[in-house]
Amino acid sequence: MRRCLGVLSGFVLVAAASAANADDTDDLSKKLQNPVADLISVPIQGNFDWQGGDGRGRAATINVQPVVPVKLNEDWNLIVRTIMPLSYRHHYGPDRVFGLGDITQSFFFSPRHPSGLTWGAGPVFLWPTATDEILGGGKWGAGLTGVALVQSGAWTVGALANHIWSYAGPSGREDVSATFLQPFVSYNFGKGFSVTLNSEASYDWVREQWTVPINLGAAQVFKIGDQAMSASVGIRYYAVRPDSAPRWGLRAAVTFLFPT
Repeated sequence: MRRCLGVLSGFVLVAAASAANADDTDDLSKKLQNPVADLISVPIQGNFDWQGGDGRGRAATINVQPVVPVKLNEDWNLIVRTIMPLSYRHHYGPDRVFGLGDITQSFFFSPRHPSGLTWGAGPVFLWPTATDEILGGGKWGAGLTGVALVQSGAWTVGALANHIWSYAGPSGREDVSATFLQPFVSYNFGKGFSVTLNSEASYDWVREQWTVPINLGAAQVFKIGDQAMSASVGIRYYAVRPDSAPRWGLRAAVTFLFPT
């Protein structure tokens, strides 16, 4: 898994040599920072965390996160965002666990021609697809999600949030009532290069626990032939965490872009 993260990180080093027209890359870079942009994207995101579980715990997760906009009419889009995690954990309960986690799927109804404030809102669903009980909650869940952001010049500032309640599943598994908050700020330096600071905070209302990782990352948009792509790398620090959560993490991602 570390080798996979290294390969993903290497894309950033070759991105400058493959950079496309500056105007095109800057436009795609800003669209990537907008969760409800009219842009098909397929991020493949690698995450590596350590110092979790009993202190020796390591976790590696590959998230496949396709984002597909659907034109409903001249005024509205439906943005479908899916997160499919493939995880490996070591020293979290059993010695080693590898498999698929629970899938989260969000549906944002968003105006096609916003003025000033860009926003979207709709339902979010949790599908109990985990192949091991350590990798998921085993419950069916649903809730509400929303995003709002402003893009001005080189800056993008906004936040995404959702709350999910469980409504079905094995009685022996813990109920789900979880809030997710993702404030973010990005700055575009030009030629498709950007830096983003965000948090992916969550609050477990059942256990009354916060988990607050802070992420700092850099991304470069480029082309290989006619295929537009983005590569990014970053570091993560868990500012607030349960005892079993990791303390530090790394992230690397490659995103395939398909302008509509």
